[in-house]
Parts: sequence; C-alpha cells; structure tokens
Amino acid sequence: MQTKTPIVSRDMLLPFILLTVCFAAWGVAANMTDPLVKVFSKIFTMSSLQSALVQFAYYGAYFCLAIPAAFINKRYSYKTGVLVGLGCAAAGAFLFYPASQTMTYGFFLMALFVMAGGLSILETSANPYVMAMGNEQSATRRLNLAQAFNPVGTNFGVFLAATLILPNLNQASAEERSAMSMTELKSVIGAELDAVMIPYVAMACVLLLVWVAVALIKTPVDEATASKADDIDIAASLKRLVANKHYRFGVMAQFFNVGAQTCVWTFTIQYVMKAIGGDEVQGGDVLQYSMIVFLISRFVMTWVMQYLYPARLLMVMSLVAAGLCFVMTQSPNIVGVVALISISACLSLMFPTIYGIALQGLGKDTKLGAAGLVMAILGGAIMPLFQAAIIDSAGIVISYIVPAVCFIFVAGYGLFDIKAVKSPQKVSIDDLKTNTLKTNMAK
Repeated sequence: MQTKTPIVSRDMLLPFILLTVCFAAWGVAANMTDPLVKVFSKIFTMSSLQSALVQFAYYGAYFCLAIPAAFINKRYSYKTGVLVGLGCAAAGAFLFYPASQTMTYGFFLMALFVMAGGLSILETSANPYVMAMGNEQSATRRLNLAQAFNPVGTNFGVFLAATLILPNLNQASAEERSAMSMTELKSVIGAELDAVMIPYVAMACVLLLVWVAVALIKTPVDEATASKADDIDIAASLKRLVANKHYRFGVMAQFFNVGAQTCVWTFTIQYVMKAIGGDEVQGGDVLQYSMIVFLISRFVMTWVMQYLYPARLLMVMSLVAAGLCFVMTQSPNIVGVVALISISACLSLMFPTIYGIALQGLGKDTKLGAAGLVMAILGGAIMPLFQAAIIDSAGIVISYIVPAVCFIFVAGYGLFDIKAVKSPQKVSIDDLKTNTLKTNMAK
C-alpha cells in the first residue's frame, strides 16, 4: 500500500493555520459585497447594469494589482505580499466611512477598488504560499484544504449582509422615493448607507489584527534571501508562461470560473424575488443557504480528491452546474431556487482546483504564474456586466445562460488536463499528479 503524502507538516502547521484566516477574510469581503449590487440598485435607483459596476470595481482591482503583487513576491517574499495586501485591504474598508458621509456611489466604488486591490495582493501571495508549505504532490489538496475555510468567511460575509445591511433597507419603491422631499430622501439614504458602512469598518479592524499576527509569526522559509539570489527576469518568465498551453488554458478557465461564480451569487436575490416572490431579506436567506452548501461541499470535495483525480471531478461538477443553470431558466419557481442553491456545491472545488492544476510544474515561474491566475479573476468584473445587460433587456431568469456557458468552458479545461495526463488505469491521486508533472516537464 502506498503511503499518502501528508497535506501539512508539523513545522508548517502554525503558519498554515494563520493563512487560513486570510482565506476566510477575503471570503467575508467578497460575499458581503455580492448583495451590494441589489442594495445600491435600490438606494441610488439604478439599473442592473449600473449597479453591477460594484463587481466591476471589485474584480477589476484584482486584475490591476495582481502583477504588482507578483513583483513583491518575487523581489521579497510571500509573507511581504500577505502583509501589503492586508494593509491595503484594511485601508479600503476604512474608506467606507467617508463614502457613507458623502453619500456618493463613486466614492463607494473607489473604496471597493482599494479594498479589493489589497485582497488581490493578499490572494496572489497566500495561494502559492500555501502550496509551497510542503510536498508538491500534495499541493492541490493542501490548497483545497486552505480554501475550505474560505467558505467560512463567505458564510459570515453573507450573514453580515443579511443581518446588518438588507434588513435596514427602506422598503420604499423607486416611485415613492422620487416623491419624497430632498431632506426626507437624504435621511433615508443616509440611514441605509450607514448600515452598509458599519460591517466594512468592523472588518477593517479585524484585518489590522490579522496583519499584526502575520507580522509576528516566523516564516517557515527565508524567502527574502532566496528571492534576492535569483535574477528577476519578468520578460523571460512571461514568455515561458505564455508558451505553456496547460497554464494558458488554466488562466482562461479561471476567468470563466470566477465569472460564473460571481454571476450566480450576485443576482441570487433578484432571481429568488422573481421565482418565489418576497423581498431582499428572503433573497439574502437563500444566498446564505448557498454559502452553507458551498462550505460543506468544499470539505467533502477535498476528501473526494484523495480517490478521484481533481481534473475529472472538476469536469463533472462543471457540467452538473451548467445543467442546473439550464433548469433555472426553465423552472423559475422553487425548483429553480433549489437548483440555484445546488450550484454552490459544484462551485466549491473549482477555484483551488484550477489554480493548483495550472501551477503544477512551473518552478521558478510559479510566483508570476500565480499573479496571472489572480488576474483571471477579472472574469468576475466582466461576466456580470453581460448578465446585467440581459437582465435589463430580457429578465433575470434567462440571464443565467451566461454562467452556464462559463461552466461549459471550465469543464473543457478539466477534460484537457485529463487528456494531458493520459493515464489508462486507475491509480492514486499522488501518482496522477506526478505523471502530470512529468508530462509538463517533457514538453
């Protein structure tokens, strides 16, 4: 019997645990932000496309800051990148206070951009940092384990939105708001924006505490010394990465994966309101159920990966998710809502699995490669805009064809990796990963 490679060694355990807190932290931010599309649409009386700029600012920042994060990681260390990311994210979250005082949509978008920029640096650093904390054969499983705590944060983020933000929205319609006096309208909007501001400022305080903890803990490897010893040749790394078909296809798959995930969760509230009636609070409850399913499924998928090759599981779950999206378009009722919640089970393994598979065998190009995969989060900025345009023209139900198409592309990447391995018999997960590495090296 083959001895299984441990996911995390004892000397790496404490740093690993602390990094899982960071995974949870950006989960809180991302999923507390998802309901803001509906919130700002109501507060500022905007179309779905205009309010979707929330996600454009958030995920657009991920795209813009990933390369600077790669420079930080390559020149200094992953730990330095984590600290810079935490600091910027805290600063952006604190900006929600002056934004609430000015009551300007643009100011909120700027605060989101700064916060998400910090989270981009944090994620670009933390993901490969976790993968480096042990044997490369167990890297994808280790990343899935760390990412399993991300849904803990997403659940808490949705909980904060559902308890502190959504219940405090004034139920006045757009017509009723337009009939209010300017003083009365400012009072209503001010109270709503204060409700938005409070959880973000609280999160900023928590991020500062995490920053202190990360700064004080000893790093398992002196990356700073190792990085300075290497020649920083970004052009050569980029050339190698672009020529690597396996990595290049992985970046595209991550783009569509994040796009699909953002589409599914961003417009959950609108879909629920259309399918079964109710208000924003009930839609927020369904989003919370989705996050709970996502959380449980992340741990289940991590366990399943001991016995099933990650790319095969990725392909199957992506096809199931595409099918569930189709069910939603055909049954805009309780059946569609159940399908919507079920998609989160499929989503749970996608990001870390694509990430781990795409980075296999990159060696010294891993840090820049990690930045490219984080830049692919731009899908979360672009795809919701397409879906929002469809919502404004044809309605929320048919708009879920957008994430369905994204899921099909992700399934294609799973199939591509399976063919790359070309393993004719059933073997252990670690053996399959080793074969993948050898195949990439041979190419």
